Amino acid sequence: MAEAARHRPLRRLARAAGRLAAAAAVLLMAATPLRAQTDAAPAELTGTLKKLRDSGAITLAHRADAVPFSYLSARGEPIGYTIDLCVLLAEALGEQVGRTLALRWLPVTADSRIPAIVAGQADLECGATTSNLERQRLVAFSPTLFIAGTKLLVPRGSPVKSFRDLAQRSVAVTSGTTNEKAVRELSRRFGIAMAVQVTPDHEAGLALLRSGQVQALATDDVLLHGLVAHHRLQADYRVVGDYLSYDPYAVMFRKDDPALAAAIDQAVRRLAEDGEIERRYKRWFLQKLPSGVSLGLPMSAQLESALGALSFKRE
Repeated sequence: MAEAARHRPLRRLARAAGRLAAAAAVLLMAATPLRAQTDAAPAELTGTLKKLRDSGAITLAHRADAVPFSYLSARGEPIGYTIDLCVLLAEALGEQVGRTLALRWLPVTADSRIPAIVAGQADLECGATTSNLERQRLVAFSPTLFIAGTKLLVPRGSPVKSFRDLAQRSVAVTSGTTNEKAVRELSRRFGIAMAVQVTPDHEAGLALLRSGQVQALATDDVLLHGLVAHHRLQADYRVVGDYLSYDPYAVMFRKDDPALAAAIDQAVRRLAEDGEIERRYKRWFLQKLPSGVSLGLPMSAQLESALGALSFKRE
């Protein structure tokens, strides 16, 4: 009896240890499905995010003539403000899907950029593309990354000071742009008889202007400044007139893909909060371009306001 009494506390400790072990086993079994669900989370991806995870690559559409947003370096590589931001977005999407994404590049024009996104040939379009209601019926857009507007490029000494001076003159516009639509609408609304020459890209329009075949080139003011700086034409050409349109630029991607839209929105907001968008702006608009010239264009109050709204931390 004394012997049994002496071992009774040990047996109680053993039983208690057994109950603790059993409880730990239950907790471990309960935690295992949770861990498995976390590990399996990427399997629940849909749409473009699933495509990116499965392929391990992202296709970025880019322009060759949208200085300083999206153009080609001397080595033929895509460079520019929007290119930089698209690369950062690709990194963020890679984090979202759980793998580093290889970058594939697809050259597009103003005419082919929207079809490339709609057809799934590209995942993001990195150029100087205006987000408007008409285009939003076909594609989706990131938050605004730049704000521009249509103006005119003319030779110094030209009598053309505004769009009203284009009467009985020729103006070049790039096919598939909001600038073409703005010029045609102004011509119709104000009864200005002008000849509109449609070109495949901005460089072709500039060539017509330099050869004297047209008297003005109409496109977004920042792109006109970019063309002038890129070709070192500051002494011979100038940007004139009031804004003929309002053009908020954004990165374009496929419509009806809410998971992708949420991921891009989150990534752009993070870039704004971190000051990265402002740093990239300074790099391409205030510092020297690879060509050795600088646009010297401070950030507009409108863009400052737009980026400020993006960086505001919502509760």
